[in-house]
Amino acid sequence: MKILFAIQGTGNGHLSRARDIIPILQKNHEVDLLISGSQADVELPYSVKYRFKGLGFIFGSKGGIDLVETYKKNHIKVLLNEINSLPVEEYDLVINDFEPVSAWACNLKDINCISISHQAAVVNKKSPQPKEFDIIGRAILKNYAPVTAKYGFHFKTYDKNIFTPVIRKQVREQLVEKKGHYTVYLPAYNDQRILKVLMQCGDVNWQVFSKHNKLLVGYRNITIQPINNDDFIKSIASSEGVLCGAGFETPAEALHMNKKLMVIPMKGQYEQQCNAVALKEMGVPVLKSLKLDNVEKIKDWVENGKIIKVDYPDRTEEIINMILAELHLEEAQKPLIEKQYSVKKFRNLILKKIIAQI
Repeated sequence: MKILFAIQGTGNGHLSRARDIIPILQKNHEVDLLISGSQADVELPYSVKYRFKGLGFIFGSKGGIDLVETYKKNHIKVLLNEINSLPVEEYDLVINDFEPVSAWACNLKDINCISISHQAAVVNKKSPQPKEFDIIGRAILKNYAPVTAKYGFHFKTYDKNIFTPVIRKQVREQLVEKKGHYTVYLPAYNDQRILKVLMQCGDVNWQVFSKHNKLLVGYRNITIQPINNDDFIKSIASSEGVLCGAGFETPAEALHMNKKLMVIPMKGQYEQQCNAVALKEMGVPVLKSLKLDNVEKIKDWVENGKIIKVDYPDRTEEIINMILAELHLEEAQKPLIEKQYSVKKFRNLILKKIIAQI
């Protein structure tokens, strides 16, 4: 069977998970890869057939998304050209990890598109949701990459189509120990903001991984280095604990390696707000922002924080094969519908979808 596996390239989690899913798909199928977006620091050790700009979000420096830069970097005409040109009809199956170009191309031609992602679990009504319900944020999350079937990964199995996290083989094989330092990854904050707070948190050795710095630098008990997949995993594996955003893969991997965890969700990012609620329910401390007012909370976590026990068995191949079996892949695709999106039509369609959910 010929499969198109489309992966979101904004952020590291999607590509990290794909590193383990791709070889499973390749065992019995012909697989082409598509990546859209440009903010990931993780390299994919496989040949990629399609690379698109897609529809990405740009990290800011004060704890949230930089909306101005996001607007500048995204060009609707370029996105539509990518959507209209992608030959999804050439594939027996399109698998999507929160990737908008392939999702909208399938939507355009009425072709099945299967989501295997964390976002598919987040939008499930049985998953934890913030008390302050963000209708717009949820609607955007649901329509960013529209699909015909959803299978998700989350911190717990909240529903029948939700599974525990894909913990990469590289992480499972790491030597886990404690060397006294704490690992920090907060890409939505600039290095100056992180230094300002951590320098007030005692003599703890902080290893900060940064999206804003290209060189390794040291400030007393704090080191700041560019994000590198291998170094980052080794740092977590040998740390006492991890201070990071409320994404999915990094918190899940830290929990799997029995590390203390504290998270700071990105501002205005609905998915991370949902993750923060789920982690808080599990006992993980959550800060609203990185600021001097929270120094005592960070120091208390360092001194008294608890390790949250989880059980994330290695079921990735079993789960992928089960999903493929459930899809009844022997059934033919729907007849191809030849049409294209114009800018006006595309905007109106998205607006209608969002309004319908408000």
